[in-house]
Amino acid sequence: MKKNNFVFSDYLQFVKDTDRLPKNDLAPVLHGLFGEVGGLMTAAKKIKREPNVYTGFDSVVIEEFGDAFWYLCCLSARLNVDIQAILVELTHSNRANAEILLGSDIAPLVLSFNPSVEHDFDDILVKLGQLTGNFLSVEYIENETAEKIKHFLETYFSALCILNISFTNVIDRNINKISSRFIRPENSSLPLFDDGFPEFERLPVEFEIEFVQRTKEKQAMRWNGVFIGDPLTDSIKDIDGYRFHDVFHFSYAAILSWSPTIRALIKHKRKSNPEIDHTQDGGRAIVVEEGLSAWIFNIAKENNYFEHKKSLTFDMLKNITQIVKGFEVDECPMILWEEAILTGYDVFRNVVKNNGGIIVGNRIDRTLRYKGHTN
Repeated sequence: MKKNNFVFSDYLQFVKDTDRLPKNDLAPVLHGLFGEVGGLMTAAKKIKREPNVYTGFDSVVIEEFGDAFWYLCCLSARLNVDIQAILVELTHSNRANAEILLGSDIAPLVLSFNPSVEHDFDDILVKLGQLTGNFLSVEYIENETAEKIKHFLETYFSALCILNISFTNVIDRNINKISSRFIRPENSSLPLFDDGFPEFERLPVEFEIEFVQRTKEKQAMRWNGVFIGDPLTDSIKDIDGYRFHDVFHFSYAAILSWSPTIRALIKHKRKSNPEIDHTQDGGRAIVVEEGLSAWIFNIAKENNYFEHKKSLTFDMLKNITQIVKGFEVDECPMILWEEAILTGYDVFRNVVKNNGGIIVGNRIDRTLRYKGHTN
């Protein structure tokens, strides 16, 4: 599905394939729709209050419009409403909507909050919020449901037209985001990042790392019989196992095929390419990875180190993608980050429980597992 070649039936199939919400419960869908429209209104409020401070409004508003529409499609499916027929009707009755729907030569996104546009947009946003709130009432959506969804869409597209946003751009962004969250690519299609570099500059395809007690309070790591890195303690009053946090870096290396921390630790930085060495394997990349691991760890501590967790929150994964923006790992989808984190914490819990042991990673299979202690 490409921009300016938009086929709505393909998008409906995409929504169906990525809809993981309960099919017999409207509440999660309605709450999701309400949250996205609320996010749109929040973004508008911020740009009005602090126009010189709040940046990135164009990206935020397109994302919120896309998420809201995804939820609306989920809602329509549960209510047996043919949303495609409604869109065709709107297309025939309104040229402006037709241009948005069909991806014609509508101008690029330009946000100029002059008084008249600001006032119009305020009115439209309030109306959109009111209609969304109405959907939360079961009685409201029980009768003339198709007509009420049509009314919502008319207001939705009016907001797009005021902001001069192409609907195809909204859908394109939504497809990329939802795909990243819910569709797991084949391993063969995922990036390795160091193909073409000599072996001594690549992360090992397979590895075994042993966590061993070096002193009474310090743990160390051994790779191929050689100690690597410095012995670590938890470095905190309340013991929490963070001395084993390198497990997370090895999980990133195995599953994301990315870890500037591990590259530096085993001296496999890509020095044959000075730009890659500086921008992807350098100090800033290492700081980002270490900071990210510490941030996730704080969240994990409050959630029993993700034990029995099968998924992570969308907001958490979105924050991660923002943190690593500009680095090569940005190519990895959110669902792969989720896999790397949950797998890493599964292994971490075993390492902590057994006060060390061997972990085994494989970059081709994108796996990390706990092997146990040597006999």
